[in-house]
Amino acid sequence: MSNLIIIRHGQSEWNLENRFTGSTDIELSVAGEMEAANAGKLLRKYSFDEAFTSVLVRAVHTLNIVLKEIDKVLLPVTKTAAFNERSYGDLQGKNKMDMIKKYGSAQVLSWRRGYDTTPPHGESLKDTYNRVVAYYDKEIEPKLRAGKNVLIVAHGNSLRALMMHIEKISEVKISDTNLKTGIPRLYEFDSGMKVVKASYIS
Repeated sequence: MSNLIIIRHGQSEWNLENRFTGSTDIELSVAGEMEAANAGKLLRKYSFDEAFTSVLVRAVHTLNIVLKEIDKVLLPVTKTAAFNERSYGDLQGKNKMDMIKKYGSAQVLSWRRGYDTTPPHGESLKDTYNRVVAYYDKEIEPKLRAGKNVLIVAHGNSLRALMMHIEKISEVKISDTNLKTGIPRLYEFDSGMKVVKASYIS
């Protein structure tokens, strides 16, 4: 039996401003720091053997706050670009409402929520899925099979990609799947890596 807990980083400064963030390295907002601290409080009763995060500061900062809250600041941490947020290409830094006015709501929705639709000079969710799942299969699943408990702090799309893989969510259904900032999601696996529980911790 092993546990995997995933957390989308707390609100970033560009989340607050309703801008496409993507792979741009943007810090947490004050509210995001509070969300991270709250996530840590929710995880105090859980044990972890190792943690993973992206290399982007908003995810790293969130993880650091969580580890401080659970008194595990010395927990082994791996930072990897495999868990970085997808690149939104030319949309990065742009206000989402401005992009809807320019391109139309249907096009922007397709860029944001579609599986294999790529924003201009950006990355599709399919692209993100391929790098996330390849890393998970090689580096994280073996640890879970060995009975270790793992924490991952990353981003909306990199974690949605991982949810697709773990929960067998279809390319169509993933468009309706959202992961709120700062809310931990727990997966419990049996010895054969079958998910026996998947739920948010609140």
